Amino acid sequence: MSTLRTLPMPTGASVGEVLPHLRGALEGSGPAWLPVPSGDRRESHRLSSALQPGEPIDDDIALVVTTSGTTGIPKGAMLSAPALRASGDATHERLGGPGQWLLALPTYHIAGLQVLMRSILAGTEPAVLDVSDGFLTGGLVSAIAGMTGPRRYTSLVPTQLIKSLDDPACVEALASLDAVLVGGAATPAPVLERARAAGIPLVRTYGMSETCGGCVYDGVPLTGTTVRIEEGRVLLGGAMLAKGYRGQPDHPAFAEPGWFRTDDAGLFVEGEGGVGVLRISGRLDEAITTGGLLVIPQVVEAVLAEHPAVQECVVLGLPDDRLGQRVVAAVVPAPGTVPTLDELRAYVTAELDSTAAPRELALVEEIPLRGPGKPNRAALREYFLTATP
Repeated sequence: MSTLRTLPMPTGASVGEVLPHLRGALEGSGPAWLPVPSGDRRESHRLSSALQPGEPIDDDIALVVTTSGTTGIPKGAMLSAPALRASGDATHERLGGPGQWLLALPTYHIAGLQVLMRSILAGTEPAVLDVSDGFLTGGLVSAIAGMTGPRRYTSLVPTQLIKSLDDPACVEALASLDAVLVGGAATPAPVLERARAAGIPLVRTYGMSETCGGCVYDGVPLTGTTVRIEEGRVLLGGAMLAKGYRGQPDHPAFAEPGWFRTDDAGLFVEGEGGVGVLRISGRLDEAITTGGLLVIPQVVEAVLAEHPAVQECVVLGLPDDRLGQRVVAAVVPAPGTVPTLDELRAYVTAELDSTAAPRELALVEEIPLRGPGKPNRAALREYFLTATP
């Protein structure tokens, strides 16, 4: 047995200091590391308290990577060196070969870590955008300009992509890359269409810490990844799968050997050439039960995102004495617009059952985030519950 050790993950140019440790993790020659944010003492303490650095861990574990939840006890996915290598190799195979990567994400979450891991596998020096003070499109343009190739890639979350699309210079820079991975949260269809129309080579990724990051690209599993649907739930297996959760050997998500039971609802649809394409319809653990009927928030969000006055949106359920839960929506309005509850309800009802239409609306300047670009539904729920009527 080895001992789990804490690895403070910096941002900006200091990222180079941890690359030797991550190289050892990829080779399986170093200790097991727990990446934590070097600039966030509170979060580092939270992760360390739950995931027990200094305590024994199996010799075949290279990294323990936290999932992106912000409530309850953090879970740490135990990743082996072969799993990490399989993920990186399969990514480069799908994208057309190894290349230089631009890091524009926090380094202690799996998406940012994988940018660094892929750089090590490719034998290239990662370009780095310091996001410790927020994501700035001007900095992204400069970072891309300094990349040398031979192929050039980056990975973004949807909020970064949305912000980039409002900057013509950033759009041009992103369009010059060989691939722009976007994941961490669902990307609204209008955003995807706008980016692709601008020539940005987007690749939608689906995965999580438990699968070494993205393992399904544009709906098609990477080499070594297996996917099945069980009663509408997505299960993932294959070479990239974690060994389980640190300190939770009996967690039901890993109850079936070789498979990870996600909380995502999905199905296979027919793609080009008859190829089965995985479509994620939402999170089962975020489903809203209202008036005895089930509403998947992401389905409603996909409809609202098509409305011309909606730039971003999040749908969630609040306690309701009559309905059990009521559907509410937080919306970032498109510039120059002020959408109303009545018009958004009518828009949703035209596409879905009236049960799915929001009964309450909050117009916000931005969507609060958690982890690698995921909407912070808990913060929004608190906002609705404490807002003055």
